Amino acid sequence: MIKEAMILAAGFGERLRPLTKDCPKPLLEIGEETLLSNTLRFLKEGGINKVVINVHYLSEKIIDYLKNNKFDLSINIVQEKKKILDTGGGVLNTIKYFSKQPFIVINPDTIWNTKYLNSLKKMENFFFDNKKKKCLLLLVNKDKSFDKNLIGDFSLQNNLVTRKKINSLNYIYTGLQIINPNIFSKNQEEVFSINKVWDKLIQREELHGIESNNDFLHVSTFEIYKKIIEKNFKR
Repeated sequence: MIKEAMILAAGFGERLRPLTKDCPKPLLEIGEETLLSNTLRFLKEGGINKVVINVHYLSEKIIDYLKNNKFDLSINIVQEKKKILDTGGGVLNTIKYFSKQPFIVINPDTIWNTKYLNSLKKMENFFFDNKKKKCLLLLVNKDKSFDKNLIGDFSLQNNLVTRKKINSLNYIYTGLQIINPNIFSKNQEEVFSINKVWDKLIQREELHGIESNNDFLHVSTFEIYKKIIEKNFKR
């Protein structure tokens, strides 16, 4: 079982303005939790005991929040002080904090719940079946997305992920993946999107995926955030 995870928390959250003018996106509230605390709780329930969190925008607020709340996890905070490194660069910058074993990378802007624990278990079983995979994404059909403005980015067939329209690009990345750290072995860039890594793996038919059957609640924009709160968290 995987014991280590990284939370991507450095982004500006621009599509959630004005909410994120003074509050970093991971600290937006959902019910009695924040997006960040919800993610940390999910990881703890999934068997994770070590978490690395990268921060940049309003980083001190996230650091103070983590200092003032207890999560029963070993948490390392990595500050991207000079510039934001994007998703791929952010993950690569934290590799040294992990063992050389595969680890989880997760976005806190998805609202994770206990139903996803079954998905995580399926991912782990598939990732380590026969031989370790390079990278495994948890995908969801766009029809299950609360935000109907999200279009599909991927096709999924026999657990292989592609951007080719096999039938159509029906799948969305949920924000949860398992990564083997050796996928970055030849990367010389500092700032880059994780999509560049995925595209290289797709070319070699080495990017795998598992389909989630859960309804996909993703805090993407200010309007979607308000609708999610109104429908799911208002008492």
